[in-house]
Amino acid sequence: MPSSELPHPLTGRPFPSPASPGTGWPGDPADATTPVARSASEVAALAAASPTLADVDARSSVCRACPRLVAWREDVAVVRRRAYAGEPYWGRPITGWGDERAHLLIVGLAPAAHGGNRTGRIFTGDRSGDWLFAALHRAGLADLPTSTAAGDGQRLRGVRITAAVRCAPPGNRPEPGERDACASWLDREVTLLEPGLRAVLALGAFAWEATLACARRLGWTADPPRPRFAHGGTAQLVTAAGRRVCLVASYHVSQQNTFTGRLTEAMLDAALAQAVGSSR
Repeated sequence: MPSSELPHPLTGRPFPSPASPGTGWPGDPADATTPVARSASEVAALAAASPTLADVDARSSVCRACPRLVAWREDVAVVRRRAYAGEPYWGRPITGWGDERAHLLIVGLAPAAHGGNRTGRIFTGDRSGDWLFAALHRAGLADLPTSTAAGDGQRLRGVRITAAVRCAPPGNRPEPGERDACASWLDREVTLLEPGLRAVLALGAFAWEATLACARRLGWTADPPRPRFAHGGTAQLVTAAGRRVCLVASYHVSQQNTFTGRLTEAMLDAALAQAVGSSR
């Protein structure tokens, strides 16, 4: 059940946690009439019937197909972390966002329990996002060097960001069935972007494999040898229409990687530059 209402940190408007669709949360793509998927088959049907990215965003943002993920994301939203006890949590699936005519798609794993699950936007509200948006800003792809929440004025140019799994999973580990149930949203998103898409930057091995699986489902092929994940590695994909899309790998911007030095700013900038160069 939703918790009592608390003021949104950007607007001051009160919201329950989780946020109800159509009640004014910044950037909420859904409303009370948006159809809700409650099974993997319903996800597939609603995604396939979505004519625009706006429809994919709206429908995925109210998805309830995976009971374990629904229970987890909503429990986190009600209990909240002490540091955010005075603000509401989005507590729903996050959507892709950014430039609807993007040449570059960035794919992550899933929203963080107290990051995107709190703010309503992937890669915001935690240090992983701080790294990613700083890199995008350095590359001239983001208006602001940081992004704290949906509605904060951030704008991306030529880039869209999404996730393979759209609900925050316990321990950042979605189960295979949850990954597969969510795949239709990614498939439709990529299909709608495909006419202008030139490159994909996969943040982490999970996103790399999810992107390759998406490509196979869409009838794309990959140049040999078999693509394997390694930071800075690439795979050349060919769409069903014969267009080429370069898949670039980067270690994920998780704190585990950035704190230990496994991923440095220079390494992230280089992977992003490689993806940007392929998208032009």
